[in-house]
Amino acid sequence: MDNEHVSPFYDYLAGAIAGSVGVVTGHPFDTVKVQLQIRQANLEVVSLRECFQAVKNQNLAKGFFRGLSWPMLSYGAINSVFFGVYGSTMKYLDADISGRTPPDYAKICMAGGLGGTCQLVLAVPIDVIKVVLQSQIPHGTTKYQGKYYKGPIEGTRDILRSRGLVGMYRGLPTQALRDIPASIAYFLIYEFLIYHGVKNFPNISSTLQSFVFGGVAGVVSWALIMPFDVMKSRIQADSDRKLYSGFWDCVVKSYRSNGIKIFFRGLSMTSLRAFPVNGMTLMTHMELLKLFGEKKHQQ
Repeated sequence: MDNEHVSPFYDYLAGAIAGSVGVVTGHPFDTVKVQLQIRQANLEVVSLRECFQAVKNQNLAKGFFRGLSWPMLSYGAINSVFFGVYGSTMKYLDADISGRTPPDYAKICMAGGLGGTCQLVLAVPIDVIKVVLQSQIPHGTTKYQGKYYKGPIEGTRDILRSRGLVGMYRGLPTQALRDIPASIAYFLIYEFLIYHGVKNFPNISSTLQSFVFGGVAGVVSWALIMPFDVMKSRIQADSDRKLYSGFWDCVVKSYRSNGIKIFFRGLSMTSLRAFPVNGMTLMTHMELLKLFGEKKHQQ
């Protein structure tokens, strides 16, 4: 948990590796979650079981892992920026992130918010392609109506050709409303739990603490911003702007058709996904930082 002596380069490298590990762990859950969120956008009221079965009926590449190649290659870069900016900012602010002293929550908010902001440059176009690919999975006996991309490259080319770079950043304001508060909450909760874990449970390994506390931080931070995640999925799945002109149009139409419950659609699946993904991501990140720190001392 002590990365105060690790160079910024290793912060970014550890984030890249940890992000790739996390996305593979959680992608099947994410695919079902997106299906839950966008199916009702097309006035198809479906249950978690129906969505799961629809995805399961496809083979792994076209079902649970549809769109995985794109985030698997790119989420390493996203998390490299996310964790790297957070770690570098905390070092710049001279904040102790070893877990041995009380956390400076103001500095954590600043560093977490900046990390969440900077990663949007990469995260938004990656999420646009991922959500579009996941939304094209056939449901039940109904064939998918509309464009169907064989993979992320074809999808990217078509969106750039028809909508330009703006199309790749569809839903940017909504994703910012989701990611920045979630990033702040994520690090606040994790640093709080780690400090009290080190203080009150010294006999429990730091690896296990990183996994459990990272998982808890992920679940809580996702639950706090769930309404924005639902709106983001709907807006980005509507890449041709046929259903929604923007954030508020999506909010109003979603509420009118499905009521308040729509804003928490997919929460159970998100929680199932968030714990192992964030637990694995933070555990991998912290273990790599310890490894890099040991190597540095050996040189």
